[in-house]
Formats: sequence, C-alpha cells, structure tokens
Amino acid sequence: MITAISPIDGRYADKVAPLEACFSEYALMRNRVKVEVFWLLALCEEPGIPECRVLTEEEQALLRQIVVDFTPEQAQRVKDLERVTNHDVKAVEYYLKEQIAETSLADISEFIHFSCTSEDINNLSHALMLKDGLAVTVPLQQEIIGRLSQFAHTWRSVSMLARTHGQTASPTTIGKELAVFVARLRRQSEAIARVEILGKLNGAVGNFNAHLSAYPDVDWVELSRHVIEDSLGLKQNLFTTQIEPHDYMAELFDALSRWNTILTDVNRDIWTYISMAYFGQKTVEGEIGSSTMPHKVNPIDFENSEGNCGLANALFSHLSAKLPISRLQRDLTDSTVLRNMGVGFGYSLIAYHSTLKGLSKLKLNDAHLAADLDGAWEVLAEPVQTVMRKAGVANPYEKLKALTRGRQITAEIMREFIESLELPEDDKERLLQMTPASYIGMAPELVDLL
Repeated sequence: MITAISPIDGRYADKVAPLEACFSEYALMRNRVKVEVFWLLALCEEPGIPECRVLTEEEQALLRQIVVDFTPEQAQRVKDLERVTNHDVKAVEYYLKEQIAETSLADISEFIHFSCTSEDINNLSHALMLKDGLAVTVPLQQEIIGRLSQFAHTWRSVSMLARTHGQTASPTTIGKELAVFVARLRRQSEAIARVEILGKLNGAVGNFNAHLSAYPDVDWVELSRHVIEDSLGLKQNLFTTQIEPHDYMAELFDALSRWNTILTDVNRDIWTYISMAYFGQKTVEGEIGSSTMPHKVNPIDFENSEGNCGLANALFSHLSAKLPISRLQRDLTDSTVLRNMGVGFGYSLIAYHSTLKGLSKLKLNDAHLAADLDGAWEVLAEPVQTVMRKAGVANPYEKLKALTRGRQITAEIMREFIESLELPEDDKERLLQMTPASYIGMAPELVDLL
C-alpha cells in the first residue's frame, strides 16, 4: 500500500476497502463465472434443448457452488489460462470446463458459453458490479442526508444572517439552509434509484443469430429475459448491437455526478460558515492543524471531500460522455474505460467519509451568530419598505435606500425611522418589535415540511 501509485489503493485504501468486492479484477471474474453458470443452468432447464439435459439437484448445487467458492485463488487460475488464450472471457470458459471435467456434468461442457459473445458475459458482469457498488455507496449517501436532516431539524429556528453576493441579506435559519441541501440530495438520490440497470444476452450483434441456427424453436427472448431479470435481478435490453449501449450507465454516472456536485456545494458552504465562525469544530486530541500555527483547527475534512468529489466527477463525466458511443456494431474503446468505473466510486466513497467526519466535528457558535445579526440592522430595510408599499407611502424603496446604503445602521436609527412613518398602528408596532434575528419568515416551518 505504501508503494501504490493511486491514493485509492494507498493512502485511502481503508476507506474504499468495501469496493474491492465490487470493482476489482477479481470481482469482474467472479461475476463472469456467475453469469456463465446461470446461463448454463437456464439452458439445462429449457425443454427445447434436449442435448443440454435436465440436471439433478446435486448437479445444480455443484454448479452453484462453483460461484460460491470462487476465491482470489480461483481467479488466479483464470489469469493463468488468460496468459495462454490472451482472452479474458475465454479463460473463464476454460476454467469452468476444468471445474466440471471430472464430474457428471462433463457431458454438457460445450454448453458453457453457448451462443454467447464475450459481451453477453461482460455487460451483465459490469451491471452486477454497478449494482454491488451502489449497495456500498448509497447507504453512505443516505447517512449524509440523515445527518444533515438531523441538523436541519435541531437548528430549525437558529437565526443566521444570510449573504447574497457575499453581502448581508435577509436573515434565514441554519436549519432551513441545511434543509435545502437535504431536499436537493434526496432528489438526486431518487434519480439514482430510478436508473434501470440493463443487460443483454443476445449474441454477437444482438439478433440471436447463433441461437436460432442451432435451436430455431426456442423462445430465446424469454430464456435470456429469465436469466437477466429473474436470476440476476437486472432489466433486459433487447435493442443492442454486440454491446449493451451503456446509455443507462451514462444516466447513472450523471446522477451520481449531480449528487457529488451538490455535496461539493455543501462542503463549500459549511467551510465558509466555519471561516465566518458560525460553526466551530470539535478538537481531536493529538491532531495538528498547521505545522507552524498551533492555534489552527482547519476544515480539512470538507476540503478533502470537495477535492475527491471533483476527481470522482471527472471520471463520471468521461464515462457518461464516452460509453454511449461505439463505432458501428462495436469497438473496444469501452473495455478499458469500463475498468475504471470503480475509480469514480472510490473517490466518491472517500469524499463521503470525509464529509461525515467533518459533520461529526461541527458545533454551533450561537454567540457569534447573534452578534452578526445584531450588527446588521440594515437588513430590516426590506420589511420596512414592503410595509410602506402596503400603506401607500410614496417612494418607499428609495427612502430606505437613502437611509441605509453605505452606512452602519443601528437598532436606534431603524426604530427612529419606523416611528417617523405614517403607518397603521398594528403594522408599525410589528415593525418596531422586529429584529434581524426574528426576521426569518417561514424558515422553521419550511424545515418542518422537509
């Protein structure tokens, strides 16, 4: 690990370890073995293929056990075969034939990989890898959403001076601003969940050519659907060339990228709130913020997450732009690109862990939030001029602009101005009671609608 070129396999290896079972070379081989075995089992169940006979329960169990028992040691045997074949999928076929050579299944060995092109096996294997990768990634996304949602409800009524264009603006609450991120992340999580993971099992150019040449009376569409959907839990795509077109992958990577983009926005805003002292950070014993400035507690977790979100999205962007394009019925450019799917997931996982770590350190600085609000009475220019409009006072915006622009406004100055206005008593009293901290609109109630 200390000599790894990639930080995913080096510095951050512990954070991405769960993805090894999803996206490693071993994982790809394991899924290829699984697809080949499930296809063979389906062929044996098909009455229209008598030469691929019905299997006993023991023979079915033997085949399934090959999948269960496929370890990195078995994967190494496949790699040894690949050195001879120079073809990774053919090596899997030969490995499986070796596994049943001395069993009662030897007579059906030629039905391993029957009528398949390599992409029939590969596309389903990649689909299973993505399915497994999402099973690791999505729970961390939901944990981030849950943590932000908890903060949003806890701090639903904690007033905060908003800033638009970096300038003081109408107050809001900490909770409502975090609720915005929760709603955005939830929406993208729904988009990720809506993506159907597709697969094909229809031969060299997608037409079941070889299948029909041997068994013209078999319902190959239904048989392949049974394997893809019932056995593997994917969704059949009948309209393909040699390859499954990868459009669903682009949809998935784009949705993941949007999720990461919103998380980048979260990271930057919380980083800024920390720099403004709205948030403090819990200190960790022995941790150092700067090699020369002992006082520093840097927001490094949010910075780390932002950087890794960017790396993940760079990969996802290339994957979604490249994978749906293939010359004529197929070229090989997708093969090497697909091997990097796990890299995008890896950087995402590192980012998610960092954000969660950063969120665990946050503590609210109530005193600074209150002081910031009390120093910005100019933000009440908005409600005052709005009520003046309601009362028919001439040029209300212009009058508040003249009062507030380019000068420090105190509570006394604002209240004297309100007292001077000819307004209905209930409106005037409401404005006089208002403070920057109380002028938060429906922010708490909006959080309750989350």
